Amino acid sequence: MFDTHAHLNFSAYKNDLEEVADRALKKNITLINVGSQISTSARAIEIAKNHEKMYAAVGLHPIHLQDMTVEEEGVAFTTRKEEFDHAAYRELAGQEKVVAIGEAGLDYYHVFDEEKREEIISNQKQVFQAHIKLANEVDLPMIIHCRGAKDNIDSAYYDLLKELEKELPKKRGVLHCYVGPIELVPKFVELGFFFGFNGVVTFDKTGKLEQIALTVPIDKILTETDCPYLTPPPYRGKRNEPAYVEFIARKLADIRKMPLEDFIEQTDRNARKLFKL
Repeated sequence: MFDTHAHLNFSAYKNDLEEVADRALKKNITLINVGSQISTSARAIEIAKNHEKMYAAVGLHPIHLQDMTVEEEGVAFTTRKEEFDHAAYRELAGQEKVVAIGEAGLDYYHVFDEEKREEIISNQKQVFQAHIKLANEVDLPMIIHCRGAKDNIDSAYYDLLKELEKELPKKRGVLHCYVGPIELVPKFVELGFFFGFNGVVTFDKTGKLEQIALTVPIDKILTETDCPYLTPPPYRGKRNEPAYVEFIARKLADIRKMPLEDFIEQTDRNARKLFKL
């Protein structure tokens, strides 16, 4: 199995990283730890170098472009504002076992200052374009984050499409945790993007994620956990980890009416194709 989006580089695993890594290895899971700022990107590389079947992505998440307090699934943390340092990220991108640039993109969900909303969003778009430039320079695919505002989920995805139409990453990439408009799926597919599905598909009550999973071509589906967040049942409410990607694969195989083994083989092949592994 393949977890294309994990965060074992986060502090949630500071006390038991080796135990979590061992559980993933025992299930024969390959994974990519994804950076969200300079420090977690460097940490992702360090972990990848020291573990089998682990790789890294480096990038600056849009929520780290501001100082703010963020709460995700009952856990609050404070972000530190960071400027995108092209040279520093390029140096990280050239290191062993780095297979992608990201996560980078647009996040309107955490824009809290309405007076500076346009300025904040404009900055996010500029930094996203800087990531595309970097990805093209180092010839790596992108891991893209997109999250809409509470009162308008779709707008961020339409803006993301416009940004990608301005300048595409040559190696394309994956739209991580895609919950955007179903009608945009064919447009992103046409541009060459993959779609990452995580625990949300296992507990979505709206049916939207199931429809998205049925719309995305089977050769464009990737599995991910986004751990430590978005834990699927039967561990909902607890910290997520790569070993739980199995439950996401089972749900998606059921939606697609495929034998689990065939689905796992296909999505593993998809990931290896995108990330050249």
